Amino acid sequence: MTDIKTRNLVRAALFAALTFISTYIIKIPTPGTGGYIHPGDAFVILSGVFLGPAYGAAAAGIGSALADILGGYFFYAPITFLIKGIIGLVSGLIFSGSVLKIKADRAKLILGGLFASLFVALGYFTFEVFVYGPGAAASIPANLIQGLSGLVISNILYSPLSKLKRF
Repeated sequence: MTDIKTRNLVRAALFAALTFISTYIIKIPTPGTGGYIHPGDAFVILSGVFLGPAYGAAAAGIGSALADILGGYFFYAPITFLIKGIIGLVSGLIFSGSVLKIKADRAKLILGGLFASLFVALGYFTFEVFVYGPGAAASIPANLIQGLSGLVISNILYSPLSKLKRF
């Protein structure tokens, strides 16, 4: 393995761990849905930003799915892996400039976060409507709040973490 590949794998493992910890440990239960709001989506977004699309998708998906598995939400782990992985991928594509040519880093971060907010709500709703029927709509507000909190927290953490980009 080359030093660069090893460094990328270590960074991806670090972001997967940060995603897992911030999802698994910090939970705010959402009444009536059985779910919870957490700050883990900030690291899902930041995984794509700092690791790029491929490693970002892997770190975001693995860290989030692991939190579901160990947190007793095993049923949600596969869809969580997919949803959060796609968010990491798209955030990485947006931030790298592969999708849109935006110069301001903060604007790219906000755009990725807005995508994440909408995709979390839409992704889980699409999955849950097959399981719970129309009652799945009850989780949309909580999922939007979770996504928007990820957007806010990722914007707060971006500046200090970007200074550590050298690792």
